[in-house]
Amino acid sequence: MNQLDYLKKYSTIVVDSGDIECIKKYHPSDATTNPTLILKSVLSKKYEYIIDNSIKYAKSISSSIDDQVNYASDMVSVGFGVEILKNIPGYISTEIDARLSFNTEKCIQKSIQIIQLYKNYGIDVSRVLIKLAATWECIQAARELKKIGIKCNLTLLFSFAQARACAESGVFLVSPFVGRIYDWYQKSFINSEYCSELDPGVIALKKIFIYYKKYRYKTIIMGASFRRLEQILALSGCDRITISLDLLEQLKMKKDKFLKQLDVNKINTVLIKPSPLSESEFRFLHNQDAMAVEKLSEGIRQFSSDQIRLEKFLLNKL
Repeated sequence: MNQLDYLKKYSTIVVDSGDIECIKKYHPSDATTNPTLILKSVLSKKYEYIIDNSIKYAKSISSSIDDQVNYASDMVSVGFGVEILKNIPGYISTEIDARLSFNTEKCIQKSIQIIQLYKNYGIDVSRVLIKLAATWECIQAARELKKIGIKCNLTLLFSFAQARACAESGVFLVSPFVGRIYDWYQKSFINSEYCSELDPGVIALKKIFIYYKKYRYKTIIMGASFRRLEQILALSGCDRITISLDLLEQLKMKKDKFLKQLDVNKINTVLIKPSPLSESEFRFLHNQDAMAVEKLSEGIRQFSSDQIRLEKFLLNKL
């Protein structure tokens, strides 16, 4: 057995990639994509048939070039999702346009459109998670989408306030970004010897895990955005762990046995949950965390930028 085999005993493994061929190699339960990963796969020219199908679909729906770009962009994301679902037994997480991250109603509308495109392919809504940035507006969108049977994955999660608000809203799954938290603090401790017990990203996820399990929140925790194997091993036992292809390969090459680090059975539960955060309380608490404010904004900008690059690519094709 290798370390990936051991990890699969403790946590559900999710692949973070848009590369369909590589996903087949690791046999994960679920997979996640985002605008950056989709753009990378699109530019590799390995999946031109998905682009061609998306262009044909867009032209069949509208004669407006702006509408065609929007339709083609959505269909590209769904096209990759459909192909990935052929090779995994569980969920595909598909991210909507990050430029909508501060508009609850538009997030709801776009999410419903994405689900309908999956349905057109015969994919049941139960196999798709809509990825939204963990802003207050998106958390409210996830709350409303849940009422109509659409599950969400709240991503770009950095602060404990975000984690609390997601759980209190009944969000299906959250993705704390362990590696990006680590990146931010590395600016101050760049020459320090690495220790997972002192890793701010690992500490942040452990805090969320203990809090959720203590108060019996049903929201699934999926550790994401890892930079080092030590981070992954330190969080073994987390509900789900989404891992990049390079780290998956490293896990597969190592034979050292390791023990489960997060165990829900060792956490004492409490029946009465804390009062839910109001919007003003959420915004104040999130604002108190400089790292979270900076990394959330940065993540939204990055995903928005890659979405725009994808749209320019599709515009040239159209």
